[in-house]
Order: sequence, then C-alpha cells, then structure tokens
Amino acid sequence: MAITREPPPNQYNGLTRMAEGLPAEAYFDPRRYDQELRRIWQRNWIYVSRSTEVAKPRSFRSFELGDQRVLLVRDDDGVLQGFYNTCRHRGAALCRESEGVLRSGALICPYHAWTYNLQGNLLRTSSKRHGEGFDVADYSLYKIPVRETRGFVFVALDEPPAFERNFDPPLDRLDAWPLEDLAVGHVLTKTIQCNWKIFWENFNECLHCPGVHPSLCQLVPLYGRGIIREGDDPNWAQTAADPDPKYKGGLRAGARTWSSDGGLAGLPFEGLSAEQRRRGATYVTCVPSVFIVGHLDYVRVVRVRPTGPEQTELRVEYLFSADTLASPGFDIHRIVDFTDTVMSEDAGACELNQRGLHAAPHAAGVVMPEEYLVQKFHEWVELELSRT
Repeated sequence: MAITREPPPNQYNGLTRMAEGLPAEAYFDPRRYDQELRRIWQRNWIYVSRSTEVAKPRSFRSFELGDQRVLLVRDDDGVLQGFYNTCRHRGAALCRESEGVLRSGALICPYHAWTYNLQGNLLRTSSKRHGEGFDVADYSLYKIPVRETRGFVFVALDEPPAFERNFDPPLDRLDAWPLEDLAVGHVLTKTIQCNWKIFWENFNECLHCPGVHPSLCQLVPLYGRGIIREGDDPNWAQTAADPDPKYKGGLRAGARTWSSDGGLAGLPFEGLSAEQRRRGATYVTCVPSVFIVGHLDYVRVVRVRPTGPEQTELRVEYLFSADTLASPGFDIHRIVDFTDTVMSEDAGACELNQRGLHAAPHAAGVVMPEEYLVQKFHEWVELELSRT
C-alpha cells in the first residue's frame, strides 16, 4: 500500500472529505503499543545498520526492538547471519556488547558456554553427558531473515512481506547515487518523547513548516506555504506555468543542497538528473523504520525505533563519498548543523503533540486536506494491525 509515493501530476492531491485521525489512546496505551510492536515492527523489514558496520569476518552487532534482541554476525565466508540474541540452553543473551569482533569463529554463551558456529549450529554443550533424546542438531540458534541491499542491512522477525513492498517509492529511485560505496561520515542520535507514529505523521505533512521550520522554508520556499507538493494547493492550476520554487517546489534560487547556506559542503555526485538537482532532496521511505534522502553532495539516512509507548529514538547517518571525506576543505558542520536544527524543530513539535493527547475529552484528532499522506499512513497502520 502506497504511503508517500509521488501522486500523479496535474491534479489536486488533497482530501476532499473530512477525515478523523487515529484514536488518541493509540499514541500512549501500552496494550496498543505492544500490539503494534508485534504486528507492525516484527512483521516488516526493519533497517538496522550500514553493511560497513559489520563488514569484517566475525564482526557482530546487536540490536533491540521492543523486548526482542537481534544479533547480526558476519561469518568467515562473508555472509551476514541473523539470529535472536538467545542461547538455546536456558535463554541467556549470547552477546552482551552492542558491537565488536569475535575472538574465534564461534559464538560462546557467557553463561554456560554452549558453543555455536557462525551459521548458528550448536557445536557442543558444557555438560559431561547428554540425556537420552538430546541431539545437538535440534538446538541451533533461532534464525531471522537478513537482507543486504545497496549497503543497507535489514532484518525481519516474523512473516515479512516481499522486501520490495516496504519501499515507497522503490529504492531504485536512488539509483543515481552510489549508495553501496558511501561511507558514514557522521552519526547523530536523538531520543524524542513521543509515540513513533507521531514522528511519521509529522514527516508526512508540511502544515507545520511555516511556524516550525523558518530556515527550511527559506531553503525550500514551497514548504513555507504549508504544503509538500505543487498539487497540494487546491488552486495549483493558477500558477502551473510559474517556475518559481515557491510554486514548483525544490531549492530556492542559488541553493544547491540542504546545508546552512544552501551551498555544497561535499563533492557533488555525478550522474544526477537536472530534476534531481533542482529538487535538492529525493526521498525513499521504508516504513516503519527508515527514510533515505539523496542530496547533491551527501545521503541522509534517518532510522526510527520505538523505545516505549511515548518515546522514540532517531538515528541520523550522513553518508559521503570517500573523496568528499578526504577533501581538505570539507566542512561537515554546514550539513549537520542545518539538518540537526530541522530535526530538533521536528522533535519539539512531536513532543508538543504528544503532551496534549492525554486530555480526557480528546478522543481523536482531525486530518486536514493537506494531510492526505497522514491519512494514508493511518490506513497503512490499521491494515497492518488487521493482518492475520
């Protein structure tokens, strides 16, 4: 189901009938949160990290998703393996560290020393003898699906849909960017006090932009009108012939990328189309866990992870070419400071939203015409929850 796919051109995109939002309790009720973890987060492909973070043989990385703990290990053949971080003996965590490199080609439980190979097969236990009926072949680690694509690592815990279905638009929208060759130049992490859905709702509308994002609205004038796309304006046809960015979208005149002054901080990627350069930001989303943005001189990856009914962790990875990172005049702060400002403004707005939801008479909000993508997101959430 499409959430953020580009709508057809030359038409009005907005809602024409009033729509009600999700129930207020959907944003704070622990039972609803647990249901969403199990039916949405555990049944879709979830972004974990860049492949380079587990690139060496025997390197590992652990990851928490709600009360589930995942372990990624690169085996000696270079294949990335995924398991629940759980020993088959009595359930102890196999790895206590968040990342590292194994000393040997085996996973050894720190509790009772059950030993597994890097494909998850049990090699031996620490018992002097095994009871009748026990077979080491029956006690391999619990495996989970892992998918590496374009330098990104995704996992799925339970009955995921076809991998390509999670991307919207398809990941090939970023084919002009050399994603697999890029390196992480900076990581920014934020914990915001709001439900994970509030973050995605904020991402999918720009009604808040004029009052929340002054610097972003200067860089992308269309956002200053409270809309994301030209067709979000019911009177779009009146300015259809006007190339001004405040009507057509894209960067303001003279700007080239998302940075503090609109100027390039890194070396531009070759092969981008004129439209990709004009737009300044090309988005691909993979709900519920990540969106990826291609800019002229870098790629921004924003990972979303729920850490409680009213708390969400954001991890922003900034990807650059090796030449950019080695360039003597490269000033990463022009990029990071600008996007950090925008993300901090979004975080403040999301927390403001969360704080008001507990009001006793507030049963549900209202979705306005410009928030058609918010409605699509709500429909996706409800569809996922109903999926058996």
